[in-house]
Amino acid sequence: MMTGTAPQRVRRGRAIAVRFAAFYALWIVLIGAAFTDLGAGLVAAAAATWTSLALLPPDGQRTRWLAVVAMVPSFLRKSVVAGLDVALRALAPRVRLATGFLAYRAGFPRGTARNAFTMYTSLMPGTVPCADEHEAIVYHCLDTSQPVASDLAEEEHRIAGVVQEPRVG
Repeated sequence: MMTGTAPQRVRRGRAIAVRFAAFYALWIVLIGAAFTDLGAGLVAAAAATWTSLALLPPDGQRTRWLAVVAMVPSFLRKSVVAGLDVALRALAPRVRLATGFLAYRAGFPRGTARNAFTMYTSLMPGTVPCADEHEAIVYHCLDTSQPVASDLAEEEHRIAGVVQEPRVG
């Protein structure tokens, strides 16, 4: 028997359907659409859906997909810049490093939005989130002379535009 309010049950049902469809589509992309493999894909997608719901239950936040699409050009540009930065540092006769840690106070509470922010910022050049304390996310930085904190604030603003807070009621 399902518990919770009607909107919670609807959100959970939608999450199950979306996740199952995504996992099944991933199965088809990876394995193929051969008739003999579709049954195994259904079982794999069901197991993956159950596991994802156990590890990351729906919290009512919604994704603004147009905002995600709008982030793609910036993400691609930053990926190229990051790749060039790493290549230049690797090929330089003297490696320019000023390593250190930065504690960044993210405005997101623990949950989906904060996880998305941490995951997205792990792709920034020269930074790796290494701890999530209650008040701050700790980043290891290759070059602390760079404006890492302002870059993180900019990315936080972008992620805030993607994640829609849950509706009450």
